[in-house]
Amino acid sequence: MFTMIDSYSFGKIIIDGEEYNSDVIVYSDHVNNNWWRKSGHILSKEDLREIVNHKPEILVVGTGSVGLLKVPGKTKGYLDEKGIELVVEKTPEAVNIFNKKIEEKKNVVGAFHITC
Repeated sequence: MFTMIDSYSFGKIIIDGEEYNSDVIVYSDHVNNNWWRKSGHILSKEDLREIVNHKPEILVVGTGSVGLLKVPGKTKGYLDEKGIELVVEKTPEAVNIFNKKIEEKKNVVGAFHITC
């Protein structure tokens, strides 16, 4: 089963027909709707343990509707060391990229900040 994102709007993301109103991590077969980061709008490597353990080829990060979530160089380097391709975009574009990678049957995980 491949999880698809049906739609996104500020503060709301619909995945396989189910609505979520908090930040999410989307795997090919399930959704973690309890995604909290150590430092709110900064994505650190500590925030990615669950994702790294899943061993995706690609991690798509949605930085929010206006891009407030930041991905520091240390975090990018950590993912590179793990062999995980990183795609960082504002959430509307990140959703489109995630769905495209799913359609291409890629092993992709999406981490989406759904507000600012």
